[in-house]
Amino acid sequence: MDATTWIFAALSLLFCRSPAGALELTPADQTVLETSQGDKVTLPCQFTVSADDKGQLSIDWVLLQPDGDVLVLMFSEGKVYDQEGELKNRAYFTSPEPQQGDASMDIVNLKPTDSGTYECRVRKSPNMKGRKIVLNVLVKPAQTKCHIDGTQEIGSDLKLMCASKEGTSPLTYTWEKLTGTQKLPATTVRDSSTGVLTMKNASQEYSGSYRCSVQNRVGSDECFLVLNVVPPSNTAGIIAGAVIGTLLGLVLLSLLVFCCCRKQKEKKYEKEVPHEIREDVAPPKSRTSTVHSYIGSNRSSLGSLSPSNMEAYTKAMYNKVPNEDLERLPSQAPAKVAAPNLSRMGAVPVMIPAQSKDGSIV
Repeated sequence: MDATTWIFAALSLLFCRSPAGALELTPADQTVLETSQGDKVTLPCQFTVSADDKGQLSIDWVLLQPDGDVLVLMFSEGKVYDQEGELKNRAYFTSPEPQQGDASMDIVNLKPTDSGTYECRVRKSPNMKGRKIVLNVLVKPAQTKCHIDGTQEIGSDLKLMCASKEGTSPLTYTWEKLTGTQKLPATTVRDSSTGVLTMKNASQEYSGSYRCSVQNRVGSDECFLVLNVVPPSNTAGIIAGAVIGTLLGLVLLSLLVFCCCRKQKEKKYEKEVPHEIREDVAPPKSRTSTVHSYIGSNRSSLGSLSPSNMEAYTKAMYNKVPNEDLERLPSQAPAKVAAPNLSRMGAVPVMIPAQSKDGSIV
């Protein structure tokens, strides 16, 4: 072997062989961690240094992202520096003195957005080492609800539905019966990925309490329901009752509308005719009626008069009558009252026998 070959071999050994006691991280392999939302996780990172590492120690935790690494936590010059971002006040060194060899980082109150690849970087001149850890934050199943889809009657087909509002996929659903034989009917069809339990031709034996359990890699949840299969209902009676109730409602509504319209008309009539004529109040008397009533009240007295004194009585009575027409008559009163006028005044004719001068009747 020539000298050139010896020189090349020596250089290869020099660059490939790590110096004794150089900076080392443990464990050296990449680690994958899975945890649930809201929990606490520790990202392990231990290191050892040798006497040959004379430089200043610095430790960085970074979150690797396509658009650039994000610094999460840093130790330098004997001090810990918190960084801004989503993990502020939630990420810190596990050991209060990370320079002693434990550079592990704790993250509390985990969120799904905390998932990603983290790297622990330890520097001490002239060496620098790094270790990557993949963190997956999963969501436990939560807010799981059960319900029945279909009619709970004998002979019908129905489905027991189960769904979890939260939870990282894949989710696995399991149905079980808690009462009676505690076995699912033989005709049921289960779908563990959707949580649907299909029942064909239901019978009363299907009645009972059921439980649905859902789980994933980090947790589980459950819900309950009660199935009560009954004989078919009398749909004809229900329909007839509904129709009768509807008709009664329409009749009542029509009566209400009629009463309201009638009341409105009455109010409108009262507004248009504000003054009413009262039947119990007598109309005012005119002067003519006063004259007639005055004359009529004295007919009996006139009827008892004789023709001899009728002229004087008539003159006195007509002077007392308050009639405007009579006031316009001539001031000279008539010497006597004609027979037709006496009849209209209510006088009664009287036959007076004639007498001679000596007093004998003729």
